[in-house]
Amino acid sequence: MVSKERGIGLQYPVPWNEVEKETLEHFQAIVRMDTTSPPGNETVVAEYLKTVLEKEGIPARLLALEPNRANLVARIRGNGRKRPILVMGHTDVVGVQREKWSVDPFAAVRKGGYIWGRGTGDDKDNVTAGLMLLLLLKRQGVRLDRDVIFLAEGGEEGYSPTGVRYVIDKHWEEIDAEFALAEGGGGILKDGKVLYLSVATSEKVRLEVRLIARGTAGHGSIPRPDNAVVRLANAISRVAGWAQPMRLDETTRTYFQRLAGISPPEAAARYRAILDSHERAKVERYFAQHELRHNSMIRTSLSPNVLKAGFRANVIPSEAEALIDIRALPDEDLAGFGECLREVIADPHIEIKTTMGRPAAPASSLNTEMFAALEAAQKRIYPESVTVPILLPGATDMSPLRAKGIQAYGIGPVVDDEEVGGAHSDDERILEKSLYDFVRFLWHAILEVAAEK
Repeated sequence: MVSKERGIGLQYPVPWNEVEKETLEHFQAIVRMDTTSPPGNETVVAEYLKTVLEKEGIPARLLALEPNRANLVARIRGNGRKRPILVMGHTDVVGVQREKWSVDPFAAVRKGGYIWGRGTGDDKDNVTAGLMLLLLLKRQGVRLDRDVIFLAEGGEEGYSPTGVRYVIDKHWEEIDAEFALAEGGGGILKDGKVLYLSVATSEKVRLEVRLIARGTAGHGSIPRPDNAVVRLANAISRVAGWAQPMRLDETTRTYFQRLAGISPPEAAARYRAILDSHERAKVERYFAQHELRHNSMIRTSLSPNVLKAGFRANVIPSEAEALIDIRALPDEDLAGFGECLREVIADPHIEIKTTMGRPAAPASSLNTEMFAALEAAQKRIYPESVTVPILLPGATDMSPLRAKGIQAYGIGPVVDDEEVGGAHSDDERILEKSLYDFVRFLWHAILEVAAEK
């Protein structure tokens, strides 16, 4: 069946039934490849993609810092009137505890309308969609105003030096683009209806802070006033009680405005109140107790997650250590924040060490051809929903791209509001129909922004 298309899609009718079968074939093939990171072994997926692309006459290159951790890059060339667009996904996955899975995590089982397996939701869905996009552009002979680049990255989990960091440092010319599409967004399905499609336009900056308290070792029967554990506990208590101010930017302000328009009355009132400086205080308290994700989206967060101290109950340790996961808003003054943290702890016997992961980067604009194209594709594929920009509390490899000046947007398939098998979870899975709809969504978004008009 060839779908009934509108607009630019009329020029390039696609046999979607056949495309869905091929999408399933490639998706299952790469999910069945165990690319758990570490060690990764993403080269097996990169070589598979290279074979598929070159069979269609699409040149592809493997870029590797380490032989078993290759990235793949391929390009469909346009006429050069506009700068390229980069479509990317990562081929590595997080580990599994097999005893907690009801299916083989690397079998890509089809069951109950889902495809099950590690990487089905993070991020082999995006990898497969990018592959299908290039195949369709080539087969349909789409005339392009800009190059379309596909990057299948190895090493996203843990921000490995073998992934996008390596490609940016050593092969920037291969991926330099005006826009990028990657993971981080997606639709929310409730009662069979897609409520909204989120597009990630910004994300928080991750800092890992190590607190090291030192004291004098001794016998547990003789307590000491300089006990390192007590010093550390006091420091953690001060950090946990340090309230961070709420701040909104273009992304979060638009997010709550649009979310209010599609939410039940009580929730809508909260989302409108958070935009009102006179009303937001009581809503902030509600968020802190009941809407934890929203609470994290509007302020810098600090979470003490790891403690290390002592080795016997009757020995006072000379050192105690804590790791604090800090997720800073994109506009946070990180140097100033560090000084404030030191003042809050207020203990010269506590050493503070800070490690930064991905670079801080400005938010991507909502006023671009790319964001407009995503909204147009949403109206076509998910006509009853609305596009909602979001700030991600977590981190992705869009931040180093944004830091290089690329306007990057996170997208993804629709997931069920009640779904428990999401990214990184046991029994990770994706709705099969959502995967196919996502390929169509990406296809139409790229036609909107890249095809000759």
